Amino acid sequence: MTPWKTLAREKILDMGKFLIIEKHTVGLPNGREIPDWAWVITPDYASVAAITREGRFLCFRQIKYAIEGTSFAPPGGFIDPGETPIEGAKRELLEETGYAADEWLALGCYAGDANRGVGKAHLFLAKGAHLVASPDDEDLEEHVLLQLTRAEVENALKTGDFRVLGWMAVMALALLHLD
Repeated sequence: MTPWKTLAREKILDMGKFLIIEKHTVGLPNGREIPDWAWVITPDYASVAAITREGRFLCFRQIKYAIEGTSFAPPGGFIDPGETPIEGAKRELLEETGYAADEWLALGCYAGDANRGVGKAHLFLAKGAHLVASPDDEDLEEHVLLQLTRAEVENALKTGDFRVLGWMAVMALALLHLD
């Protein structure tokens, strides 16, 4: 299989570090060109399935602008410039929850959208999480930190209570790695 090629790119919207939209001219292997391919650039992010030393999963019940109602969500957020994904994951866990973890396992790096770019998701399992500080979270969303049992996480996955694909994925992958 031959990959597509970017022949030209034009920035059409720049909203700073969180969103850039470009228009690409894309060349296909058969010689055809697509002159107006939308390309979305957002930062990569880390999402953490964190399990306490007592075997509880740290999750938020929260509201997000693009979701109707509430959702369960794992700790996580954008990776800062110059940070590695694991550094971003550890920082986000500490900032949002006040917890650090003894053991970290990378669960993979996944594209957010196979055709339009969008930042990659770096998923992690953090075991042995324990409270080391007060949360220092500057997020705009309203949220409550919960400690869920494995059964509660499994049920939330079955019932769609993790309402963002990346959040559902990190929790499901974490469960697979615990067996």
